[in-house]
Amino acid sequence: MRLGTMSNAINVGTIGEVIDEAHRAADMGCATFWAPQIFGQDALTTLAVVGREVPGIELGTAVVPTYPRHPMMLAQQALTTQAAIGGTSTSRLCLGIGLSHQIVVESMWGLSYAKPVRHLREYLSVLMPLLEGRPVQHQGEEYRVQGAVTVAGSVRPSVVVAALGPQMLRVAGAMTDGTSTWCVGPKTLSELTIPTLRQAAADAGRPEPRVVCALPVCVTDDVDASRKRAAQVFAVYDTLPSYKTMMNREGVNGPADLAICGTEAEVRDQVAHLASIGVTDFNAGVYSADPEEVARTAAVLQEWAS
Repeated sequence: MRLGTMSNAINVGTIGEVIDEAHRAADMGCATFWAPQIFGQDALTTLAVVGREVPGIELGTAVVPTYPRHPMMLAQQALTTQAAIGGTSTSRLCLGIGLSHQIVVESMWGLSYAKPVRHLREYLSVLMPLLEGRPVQHQGEEYRVQGAVTVAGSVRPSVVVAALGPQMLRVAGAMTDGTSTWCVGPKTLSELTIPTLRQAAADAGRPEPRVVCALPVCVTDDVDASRKRAAQVFAVYDTLPSYKTMMNREGVNGPADLAICGTEAEVRDQVAHLASIGVTDFNAGVYSADPEEVARTAAVLQEWAS
């Protein structure tokens, strides 16, 4: 299982601070560094800068929402980012995409969320060929596209989808390289996410899919206090139906119960368990505000990465 860390600075800090985070991830021996796309910096633009400053490490988005970005425009941006960070012969970019949430799509962006599965399937029908350098002629209900994209010095990025429910997982497995999850615990990963994704990929004749699992992480001697902080930091995810469905399936009350926290040995065991069930990439969301806990967490992650 490959280890990565999630940027915290991208939503509240400067691009320089994101670069510093990526340097720390690379110095720890992490294989990946992930940038969320919420309401701060644009993730792909930021990673184009980060990749010029921090060589080697794979850079991923977790995740870019599809609805406000036409698939042809996203293909151009992703291939340009890939070229900028040196993905000329092999990919350095993992393009994680997702639908976002009904409340965001309809209330903030003023778009329809009526057919999310159809939207994803059509979006990928346009996006994937363009990323591969092939022209597209697609006439659907959501998109009607004829065109091609050419970005010199770029190869197709790895593409994963923030797929949670069975229908989305089947689309992701059949059409992309895998999934990127958040607020999905090990029980749900092993019983729903991984088998559904693998079966869809096998049925479509695709390689074994990537399973990128992101969860909060903290090495601490005070688990109760750490979970209380996680409940505060990640409170919004308790209000989003798609995540709440996953947490109900897992049998937990909220994001705090999904946090990987405890002593060094306990965190090692919990991370190892993810590897044992088939997670291919672990994306650690370090959330503590205590410098000692942050340092202890980084030490365990560095040990795992090496």
